[in-house]
Amino acid sequence: MRAFLLLLTILTLPVFSQQKKITLEDIWVENVFETASLEAFQSMKNGDFYTILNHNSYGTYMDKYDYKTLEKVETLVLGKDLQGITYFDDYTFNQDESKLIIGVNLEQIYRRSKKGKYYVYDLTDKSLELISELDIQEPTFSPDGTKIAFVHKNNIYIKDLLSKKTLQISTDGETNKIINGITDWVYEEEFGFVRAFEWNPSSNKLAFIRFDETEVPEFSMDVYGNGLYPKTQTFKYPKAGENNSKVSLYLYDLSSDEKYRVDMNSLEQYYIPRIQWKKEDDHLVVTTLNRHQNNLNLVSFDAGLKKADLLLNEKDAAYVNINDNLTFLYDNSFIWSSERDGFKHLYHYDAKGKLKNQITKGNWEVTKYYGFDIKTKKVFYQSTEEGSINRSVYSIGISGNKKKKLSKYVGENSAAFSNSFNYFVNTYSSATNPTVYTLVDARSGNELKEIKNNLNLAEKLTAYDVPSKEFSTIKTPNGEFNMWMIKPKDFDPNKKYPLLMFQYSGPGSQRVANTWNNIWKHDYWHMMLSQKGYVIVCIDGRGTGFKGRDFKKVTYKELGKYEIEDQIASAKELGKRSYIDKNRIGIWGWSYGGFMSSLAITKGADVFKMAIAVAPVTSWRYYDSVYTERYMQTPQENASGYDNNSPVNFADQLKGDYLLIHGTGDDNVHVQNSMQMINALVEANKQFDYFTYPDRAHGIRNGKNTRLHLFKKMTTFIDRSLGEPSNNEQNIID
Repeated sequence: MRAFLLLLTILTLPVFSQQKKITLEDIWVENVFETASLEAFQSMKNGDFYTILNHNSYGTYMDKYDYKTLEKVETLVLGKDLQGITYFDDYTFNQDESKLIIGVNLEQIYRRSKKGKYYVYDLTDKSLELISELDIQEPTFSPDGTKIAFVHKNNIYIKDLLSKKTLQISTDGETNKIINGITDWVYEEEFGFVRAFEWNPSSNKLAFIRFDETEVPEFSMDVYGNGLYPKTQTFKYPKAGENNSKVSLYLYDLSSDEKYRVDMNSLEQYYIPRIQWKKEDDHLVVTTLNRHQNNLNLVSFDAGLKKADLLLNEKDAAYVNINDNLTFLYDNSFIWSSERDGFKHLYHYDAKGKLKNQITKGNWEVTKYYGFDIKTKKVFYQSTEEGSINRSVYSIGISGNKKKKLSKYVGENSAAFSNSFNYFVNTYSSATNPTVYTLVDARSGNELKEIKNNLNLAEKLTAYDVPSKEFSTIKTPNGEFNMWMIKPKDFDPNKKYPLLMFQYSGPGSQRVANTWNNIWKHDYWHMMLSQKGYVIVCIDGRGTGFKGRDFKKVTYKELGKYEIEDQIASAKELGKRSYIDKNRIGIWGWSYGGFMSSLAITKGADVFKMAIAVAPVTSWRYYDSVYTERYMQTPQENASGYDNNSPVNFADQLKGDYLLIHGTGDDNVHVQNSMQMINALVEANKQFDYFTYPDRAHGIRNGKNTRLHLFKKMTTFIDRSLGEPSNNEQNIID
């Protein structure tokens, strides 16, 4: 790989000129370190082609490329030709890829959901047709391309593209009461999908989920805006132990105009996190879960006989994770992933749900399933076979033989396959190599061509005083954990440095990964701090992912207990090193990481001098039902698990400097969490620092200079708390 070799050369060249320091403005204003990517890359279904969406001053344009040659075949769409629609970002093809649905001026609702105006663009005659005058959600072609189903104001509609008539198939949709075909807030956030309807292969049936959230408690947020009076946003948000939406599955038959509720009898459970049609026209597979999420059913429903049968049952002593790996093959056998042997692997079942064989095996995990090639009978996947911090791409026969590694370099490799599985675009990076995109032969693993690299970024970085990220493990009384460390470029082992620990620590997560600087740009900020004389460390303790089921699920019913023990033990071990000042150790984190840093400065007050918590959970009683109960069961069942690990209940142990930050528009981790923490700290007469970002959501990013302001505030706080003792006589920030 030419780019890979050049990157190594550039990043290891000796530098003779004065190097520049990274600044907050470089990171958050000028975007100096932006990594080039393949913009809106999408594999096509018909042939070895892919599309790329680009934008210029004339508008949006979509080009079609040949996988084999990487040459542009044609320009499919020009924004300036779309009768007044110059720019668009959202598009989906129909089955034969003769038409597109294009979204324009879309309004974000929550993390994944949006609404707006959508059009059908015919690639053959270049005609453009507005689907509806209304703001709609999730417009989806039927497989035969003659119809589009969509949702407006919680009701499902079907538009016939031939007759131009629109049929409304549900009428009871109502805000904060009934939702048809679109998930409620907690399903969208925690089960990761918005569209809750699916066409059958023959385009004459539509299955959809109905959510009755009438009894779900409401949560309200003030939206301050620029007006004279704030507005109130109210939505249904089930907290741990509270009522969830009552979900039911419906089927609409276009041929008979019949709509009925699917009766799954004793197989019906609390959640319906997935629905999917088999290759057979009238067979729907429904994934159901009990409320504890440790008992999963795959239910096969015969729409002709209106009969439900159990296809597969998956149980776990802790919880079963939902995924999108379920794949039905030509004979209706299917591929499924499971942690049943202690690591996540792929399994092959026959059409009746009987296990045929385990496809992948070993003390490593399958991290992505890419698909099955019917011609070669090969399964393609990504895994941790080269170490838990790395990702590699493989092929293997469906019987579990003839495994072949297809990626060439150690680091993070991910693949985007052509429809034929003849080729894939490999995205590679490591901690020392910015992202490179290459075309790979999927059968041999040979690299055919380079598509895009980041040589410009690599060259740019040589002008900066950029330290390296060192990977290792740290041994503690609790176990041995993956760790990375960033030291100052002029590191002197005879000096003592303040230590700042960064972590997330949530179930199944990973922050110690051999990949290029993360997309949130935290790594560049950490490098900037190292220039100021800090050592930065990140440690993935127990409960994090990709090291097997037992390592991850040890935290079941005790979120926070083992994770904070590991961060405290690791800080103590690091404090023993000659170059670390054990009296100047700080920690910071966001969301779950904010929960952890809040525990660190309370339960670990004798170890940590400083903590920053951004948008933290402070008690799992305040967080949503699906996420929290998966790991904790309900507060009614597990009160001690909730309360013994809540920083709110340990506020009186605070000793060091604590900065609490939250956005008031956070619909995910509500600002209520910080307010309860503040109350507990005030009652304990503890001094701390608090800052609010009005109307900002969980990511605290919208608005001019928001991220710059946030990280400047955090930098100043760290300097005041962990700086040289002579400059830090006042330990408490008033």
